[in-house]
Amino acid sequence: MLLNKKRLRSASARLRHLLKGPDIIMMAACYDALSARLVEAAGFPATFMSGFGVAASRLGFPDTGLISYGEMLDQGRNICGAVSIPVLGDGDTGFGNALNVKRTVHGYHQAGFACIMIEDQRMPKRCGHTAGKEVVDSDEACLRLRAAVDARREGADILIMARTDARATHGLGEAIERCRAFYRLGADITFLEAPQSEAEMRQYCENVPGPKMANLLEQGKTPMLSPDELQAMGYRIGVYPLTLLNASVTAMQAALAHLKKGRPAPNLMDFEKLRKRVGFDDYDNELRTYHLN
Repeated sequence: MLLNKKRLRSASARLRHLLKGPDIIMMAACYDALSARLVEAAGFPATFMSGFGVAASRLGFPDTGLISYGEMLDQGRNICGAVSIPVLGDGDTGFGNALNVKRTVHGYHQAGFACIMIEDQRMPKRCGHTAGKEVVDSDEACLRLRAAVDARREGADILIMARTDARATHGLGEAIERCRAFYRLGADITFLEAPQSEAEMRQYCENVPGPKMANLLEQGKTPMLSPDELQAMGYRIGVYPLTLLNASVTAMQAALAHLKKGRPAPNLMDFEKLRKRVGFDDYDNELRTYHLN
């Protein structure tokens, strides 16, 4: 079907299958349904809904806690419905106390996500590679994680990714200890945000069990290593969080500069290809099956 394509397995089961495979899972992050479809069409096995990208594209706001649970959930539902690959979703801090965290986990599961990321920043949170971050104490961070894991045990068929931003505020040792605690509590994946060298990345991988994710932001704080290098260190997932958003903003600004001067925009896709990419051909082909004789 064009819409609500039938999945043979749940999103979480497909992600678990990928995590058991021999190769690192590399993915480009998306921010809306169209960018998610482009990620899938490019052959990536999964994608990640970026909170930075959603806040920027949906609201035109920075990733500083201004976007709400309902807005993220709505965007995620559209993204998950547009693709057949597993989608990992930014769940921020869980949007409140432990019961808010549980509601967020259940909501992301119902929206179709394969995994939800819950982090230990204080609200209002902000992009992990910017200044001014604050984190809650370790006990509160673990309480959030416990609530997320409880939601999964209560029937939310979704993986839990536990993120810490403590590297920026308390140092690498504290960040590693938090990841170890998150793993013991039942996190399926851990994510130590913004390590600042290959040595720090290696130390994280050597001291924290279970699957780990690397966040590869151009001009960010973390070294931009190759997939082979990440896999050799012990990472199971690598994500390019803002590459598509950055590329789209760059392309739109270039087009607008030409249009403002009365010139045609450069490097445009042929209209027929654009129609196909957004799904007109699939729509028309399926519609023909319902024509009256």
